[in-house]
Amino acid sequence: MPETHPERKPQHEYSDLQPLTKDRAKRVVKSEKIVKVIQHFLGRHDLTGSTALDIGASTGFTVSALAATGATAMGVDIDASALAWARREVHGADRLFIADGSRLPLGDESVDVVVLNHIYEHVVDPDAVLAEIKRVLAPQGVAYLGLGNRLGVMEPHYRLPFLSWLPRAASDHYMRLAGRGDHYYERFRTRRGLVNMCSEFVIWDYTLPVLSHPDLFGARDMITPTMDRIPPRAWRTLVPVLPTYIWVLTPGDRQPGGTRTNPPPRRLTARR
Repeated sequence: MPETHPERKPQHEYSDLQPLTKDRAKRVVKSEKIVKVIQHFLGRHDLTGSTALDIGASTGFTVSALAATGATAMGVDIDASALAWARREVHGADRLFIADGSRLPLGDESVDVVVLNHIYEHVVDPDAVLAEIKRVLAPQGVAYLGLGNRLGVMEPHYRLPFLSWLPRAASDHYMRLAGRGDHYYERFRTRRGLVNMCSEFVIWDYTLPVLSHPDLFGARDMITPTMDRIPPRAWRTLVPVLPTYIWVLTPGDRQPGGTRTNPPPRRLTARR
């Protein structure tokens, strides 16, 4: 996981790793969703010959899922206890290293697939992490990003509505009133801010395809069967306040290679 502020308690520092065993099924589903989106963009399921990196690998489930596709998969994080648990408990998650996401110990253009899933809000300088992804990603490589939205109504870590909307002092006060802590350290960005954060890449927005085709993308962690009746047009109206965006980034002008979906992945443009 990328470096956090010295005054912050890392969000994913596990002093008690027992709950991870209970969450195993959920973590496996989320990791498989990530892999399915990557496979769809690449237009192939077998990633043999590819090198894959998960930044903020934590408990190793995404590294394991990537390794199952045939990729040479590795992960980096600053949480030594979580990585030790992953090496012991998760099959295929043995290539895990302690490293800062803004200073990756990898050569230029050395990785074919990068994953950065719900990490950016925890780090001091997410722009530096994106710059590192750009540096290590091969010219034909892809990066999967799971991104929390500042305008999502329910804050995902503390389950307090509108917490991420507030300025720093007000969010800290809200946390204290709710008995959830003294400070709100996470820093989310709006959709426009996220687009600009990723402006050095070509951005393909997979959010609506994933929401509209949960079985194709293994997204039943996001969409329940009762939500299947929601038409794509309705999802589109909710885009500004959706809690999570799913994007695929490429250094060059590469097109999605998977089967056609309705709606299709949408190319986004940063405001220069």
